[in-house]
Amino acid sequence: MNARSEQLKAIDRLLTIMDELREGCPWDKKQTMQSLRHLTIEETYELGDAILDNDMEEVKKELGDLLLHIIFYAKIGSETQDFDIADVAEGISEKLINRHPHIYGDVQVEDEEEVKQNWENIKLREGKKSVLQGVPHSLPALVKANRIQEKVAGVGFDWEQPEQVFEKVQEELSELQDELKQGNADRLESEFGDVLFSMVNYARFLDINPENALERTNKKFIKRFQYLEQKAKEKGKTLKEMTLAEMDVFWEEAKKA
Repeated sequence: MNARSEQLKAIDRLLTIMDELREGCPWDKKQTMQSLRHLTIEETYELGDAILDNDMEEVKKELGDLLLHIIFYAKIGSETQDFDIADVAEGISEKLINRHPHIYGDVQVEDEEEVKQNWENIKLREGKKSVLQGVPHSLPALVKANRIQEKVAGVGFDWEQPEQVFEKVQEELSELQDELKQGNADRLESEFGDVLFSMVNYARFLDINPENALERTNKKFIKRFQYLEQKAKEKGKTLKEMTLAEMDVFWEEAKKA
């Protein structure tokens, strides 16, 4: 790994390149925070894919793309005299020090859970009106549900045992079944949401990230379905020309493979 001086040199090189691109490249000169936003979100998802694939070379590349975006935003901020990269780095450094009194102060903690609880309590003392204030509105619903539950648990609003949460899952499933008999589409959607929310909560108690778990299943399904498509092609058929029984044979092969 690079020594600290080499790391700082590399960051300085990137800052210089950003200055040069902003001054000389027609595309880079046109960009605004608003125009970069959707690209940043896309890069974040690409990093997430690389992490799930455990592809360290790709993780390195995607981190570079995200770092470029951070430098880009800071450059734009410096042009409007709102902030620069030093302000960004100092701001996060101060926040980390303030929110880790067990490292930079005399607070004692027993475990990770106490660290989380202290973190949320400090945020409230900093002026946050609600524990949930920091949950972005635009987060995907599954990720948002997980973050909501983590945050309220951080201030003690939580179940005590996984068994209690599983009972809640069963209760919500029962209510969904009852609503199926009534045929009210709006109520059915509401109850289905309750089931998903309770499953996300149960995942947290099992120390499972629900987003990662679902994406893992998505990737598994895609791989098996593409195997099925390939086998159908080898037989000179389209999937529409095959019976479900025929497709199931290849599906089972894919599972074994």
